[in-house]
Amino acid sequence: MTTLADPVPGGRPGDLRRVAALTAELSARGVRGIVLAYVDTAGVGRVKTIPTARLEAAVSWGVGMSPVFDTFLADDSVVRTDALGSPDGDLRLYPDLDRLVVLAGQPGWAWAPVDRITQEGERHPGCARTFLRRIVTGAAERHGLAFKAAIEIEWAVGLGSAPAGEFVPAVFGPAYGAVRQVELSDYGADLLAACAAQGVEVDQLHPEYAPGQFEISVGAQDPVAAADRSVLVRQTIRAVAQRHGLRVSFAPAVSAEGVGNGGHLHLSCWRDGVNLHAGGERRYGMTAEAESFAAGVLARLPALTAVTAPSPASHLRLRPSQWAGVFTAWGRETREAALRLITGTAGRHDQDANLEVKPVDLAANPYLALGCVIAAGLDGITAARTLPEEITGDPAHYSPEEAAARGVRRLPRSLPEAVGEFHADRVLREALGPVLADAVAAVRLGEAAAVDGLDPDRVAAAYRWVY
Repeated sequence: MTTLADPVPGGRPGDLRRVAALTAELSARGVRGIVLAYVDTAGVGRVKTIPTARLEAAVSWGVGMSPVFDTFLADDSVVRTDALGSPDGDLRLYPDLDRLVVLAGQPGWAWAPVDRITQEGERHPGCARTFLRRIVTGAAERHGLAFKAAIEIEWAVGLGSAPAGEFVPAVFGPAYGAVRQVELSDYGADLLAACAAQGVEVDQLHPEYAPGQFEISVGAQDPVAAADRSVLVRQTIRAVAQRHGLRVSFAPAVSAEGVGNGGHLHLSCWRDGVNLHAGGERRYGMTAEAESFAAGVLARLPALTAVTAPSPASHLRLRPSQWAGVFTAWGRETREAALRLITGTAGRHDQDANLEVKPVDLAANPYLALGCVIAAGLDGITAARTLPEEITGDPAHYSPEEAAARGVRRLPRSLPEAVGEFHADRVLREALGPVLADAVAAVRLGEAAAVDGLDPDRVAAAYRWVY
């Protein structure tokens, strides 16, 4: 269970009671250093590391890091907002001991996500993990709701011996083919073993559609833990690959053509242990609240893409008829719909029914993506929204008249267009708060400007090894 308490100078009381014993245990297991991990506004994983012996100091007083990283771009250049992007100031990184894990793929290391607070001990308004925790606790207090979430992870496996900057698939063969599983059998087995050692429940691991592409699906958790797990699993995939002489990319588009890497988000609403997406009187067993939640997400998808598909490479992936979900439409088990209702197998509806948000990739900061999707759904509940007519098939084949009649429209085709939708969306901006909302917009526009004039091949190359 993830702690819902903010860190404080001097340390959370519960952490201080157990940190000495935990440090001794880590040292006995050969852990020499601890990775303190967070994800910036651009979706890039950033870290600081400490010796294991310094864990108590980090839990008590944090570790320093500049707030300038909130407006870093993927190429490490910096944009500015009214509040962020200057060289001034400092923040404190506080590890969450409830999520600390020994890294099976990196012997000698442990890993923990961090929350960031100011030197004065206040919440840092640019901290995405703190934002998600605030959204989750607010939903519990105002609506009595809890959530289960999971993020699919797709990645491309390349040869580590390929020329610098290039991607050469490590395996060929058909999509979902046995050939790929056999050729990377040892890598896959070691990855499963590492996940199990780290307490990550894996539902599926399989070859995917694009050359060298694989996907892993993991068990659902509370949203903060699910975002943490997404970061941890990617760290593990990369580390295990390195030990096998492989290199991996989670970029939305490893190449300009073909199917890219997605990061589909799964989410369900619960109250008192009951799944609101099953057993209700609305379509496909949804309760009225579950339908309103889904309708709220659907209504805000154009603005949400500024958070869920935040890279210029994201828009190389967001193409019709490639199961990326690029139209404002929903449907039951419809993989071309941006919002897919999954009812689950007979006998498992009460456990498995959930929403899948498809226009999401792994350039997205998972804390921002989950927090904004939940905020959109909660607004749908407040407004008692209802879903429009569902779709079947591929909405790319609708005539303009049919699409208009169904309320189906194309999601933004570029980052500037997505930012325009985001600027106009009061609900998302208020949920994020002015500091974080301005950072999201500034970083997206900065990314767009950084690749202005580049052709699709060069855009793909610019982001290939960032994520």
